[in-house]
Amino acid sequence: QVQLVESGRGLVQAGGSLRLSCAASGRTFSNYAMGWFRQAPGKEREFVAGINWSGSNTYYADSVKGRFTISRDNAKNTAYLQMDSLKPEDTAVYYCAAKYYRFTYVPLSYDYWGQGTQVTVSS
Repeated sequence: QVQLVESGRGLVQAGGSLRLSCAASGRTFSNYAMGWFRQAPGKEREFVAGINWSGSNTYYADSVKGRFTISRDNAKNTAYLQMDSLKPEDTAVYYCAAKYYRFTYVPLSYDYWGQGTQVTVSS
């Protein structure tokens, strides 16, 4: 089992920044690719960013490319999502997720999920 706990929720104005953290406990963190997903009211959960087990490869949705940065610190068992130039359409509940070994864009393929953290961007 892997337990994931997100932090960094907040309300920010458009153009502002926010950093989310995802602290993992349980099994070996470095065995897992990590993903960030989000879900806005009335919409399906969507992929935001992902990172492979070592941090050498990162992946982004087109909607956040150039504004968001995913990273991880395996020594601290933590993944991060730095969000800059935030827009009102970024408002959603953000989830981190862990998938054993190989990264994928597909939410259903992830093995463990955090509880989610609310991000609200005002215009």
